Amino acid sequence: MASYIRKTICPYDCPTSCGLLAETDGIRILGVKGDPDHPAAKGLICRKMQRYEQSIHSSERILTPMKRVGAKGEGKFEPITWDAAVKEIAGRWNRILEEDGADAILPMYYSGVMSVLQRKCGDAFFNRLGARPLILRLCANAKGMGYASVMGQTPCLEPEELKSSDLILVWSSNVKATRLHVMPILKEARAAGKKVLLIEACAREMDAYCDETILIRPGTDGALALAMMHVLEEKGLADEVFLRERCEGYEAFLPIVRKSTPKWAEQITGIPEKNIRRLALFFGQAKAPAILLGSGFSRYGNGGMTSRLITVLSAFTGAWGKPGGGICAAEHNGGPFVDAKRVTRPDFRKVSGPGVNINCLGSALTAEGEDAVKAFFVYGGNPVGSVCDQKAILKGLMREDLFTVVHERFLTDTARYADILLPAVFSVEQTDCFRAYGYRIFSVAKKLVEPQGECKSNWELFGLLAEAMGFEEPYFKRTEEEMLEELLSHPEEGLLELTEKQWKFLRENGTVRQPFGDHGHFKTPSGKLRIVNQEEKEPVPCYKEPYGGAYPLSLISIPDSHTLNSIFLERRDLVQKRGPAALMLHPLDAAERKVREGDMVTAWNDLAEVDFRAVITDRIAKGTAAVSGIYSSSQTGSALLFNALNHERLSDMEATTLNDNRIDVKRRMA
Repeated sequence: MASYIRKTICPYDCPTSCGLLAETDGIRILGVKGDPDHPAAKGLICRKMQRYEQSIHSSERILTPMKRVGAKGEGKFEPITWDAAVKEIAGRWNRILEEDGADAILPMYYSGVMSVLQRKCGDAFFNRLGARPLILRLCANAKGMGYASVMGQTPCLEPEELKSSDLILVWSSNVKATRLHVMPILKEARAAGKKVLLIEACAREMDAYCDETILIRPGTDGALALAMMHVLEEKGLADEVFLRERCEGYEAFLPIVRKSTPKWAEQITGIPEKNIRRLALFFGQAKAPAILLGSGFSRYGNGGMTSRLITVLSAFTGAWGKPGGGICAAEHNGGPFVDAKRVTRPDFRKVSGPGVNINCLGSALTAEGEDAVKAFFVYGGNPVGSVCDQKAILKGLMREDLFTVVHERFLTDTARYADILLPAVFSVEQTDCFRAYGYRIFSVAKKLVEPQGECKSNWELFGLLAEAMGFEEPYFKRTEEEMLEELLSHPEEGLLELTEKQWKFLRENGTVRQPFGDHGHFKTPSGKLRIVNQEEKEPVPCYKEPYGGAYPLSLISIPDSHTLNSIFLERRDLVQKRGPAALMLHPLDAAERKVREGDMVTAWNDLAEVDFRAVITDRIAKGTAAVSGIYSSSQTGSALLFNALNHERLSDMEATTLNDNRIDVKRRMA
């Protein structure tokens, strides 16, 4: 059978939503490469997607519905039909609705697919069911909320705009793992003699791509931002005209800045005073400095406040509005392209009680009495591997009175605890549309091949469940192709100016792009950048300590370029290249504990003990321990993973504090 090429989109948690060219014979995906016509990716794709067909056609893939036959967590199942699976789910849910109420049913999803249709369609079903709401604040929410506190809906820089920057400050971002398409821009900037500086707690992967690295104690980035502003004000490098005329609250903020000396910040950040001054002068003397801002700094108790401070720093020299000046994060504020509420249907929810913050799943699943969860439905997520306090989550999943359904492609650590395990599709086996969260880009990706085995998309699954539950709304009777057409037939602002040719291209698995945003026009209520925001609990930004704790080492998680969250763990080539679960330590911290390179060590705190292999590197701040990426229990040989060491505590923006945990480390004795 002859093969041919079709366009599609990478569905995973990356700001680009890369364009792909898939070779197919109409039955199988034979190969995947980057689409050179994609306006952002331009044909460059990561190593994970270069062998996407190996995941799609993996022999380990779940291809039929299954029912648990062993103990919970044992991972033993027997095949059943879709009819039997749906009948059992509906029957159990109806009993729970009658005996405990809809609030006893809890859905969970996150970034298994980053699209409009397939990611969000479960919201409509669970809104109609009346299930307990899930509050999605697992990743970079504190960063986004802190940015918006200052900038409102003002768009940040897109990566291509960094070409106009004369200094790029890479702040808490492993660009190689999370923003691959920025790497050529950094290389070009350095070749042109522009400085690329890195601020990181663990710089092991990015250090080689920057001119200079400043190692910082985890969770203290706000103190550094304040001290840099102190130097800028002291040396006359602050743009006072801009700060007084285009910003709100500069005068009220000045006393905070003036007392935040580099000497004060040295004690907090571990960065020598002279290095803070030098960094501030580099930043202040640039005409259009840009901060390429990651997310790791925001995963602390002070994450939202720190984001506010770094955002204010980006404006302190008046860089906003100059080509290449400002922040490149992910708040492009493009579109809207389509009305997502047509998918999520908040109007279906008749009663709205308190929700469950996704970071607190352990507490929710172990709650008793009136607050007890009796049914847990997981799709597009793997909470056992990716959500804080893993031991509490496992304790909840082991409850015999908890009915757990998991919609998955592989036997993940969460899927092992399912009572009913349902087979899920890959992106090429479903129809969807995507709004890239790092660019002002919108794409359509229609189904290329029929699903393997008996796998079903989220849309198909929730349609079956809606029918079984007796839901009569026409919404649940549509196909995913009909739903996509409804979205495109009611375009929002970002699609209104498309030509007939562009519409035709978009509907045929195309991508469209808006122009760069206007960074000099501040989309806030007053039209001014809000240094002081009276709507915040603390209107004037200031330094706040992270939670910290009694243990001597700060534990942080950093992204890995071989895997993505807990995705791609079925790919042996990627897993082998990444190597065993490792704990990175500074040489002095390792020496204090008599730990050498390659030793097996145990990291421990009041929550758990987890084993790793030690990696010693001077590219990590002293007093810091770092883990790269997420592993599965089958790879580590232990049920407990990195997240067993993470508390459920929420940040100042009620977001994750994934990096705000402390541990100690001891060498494992043979």
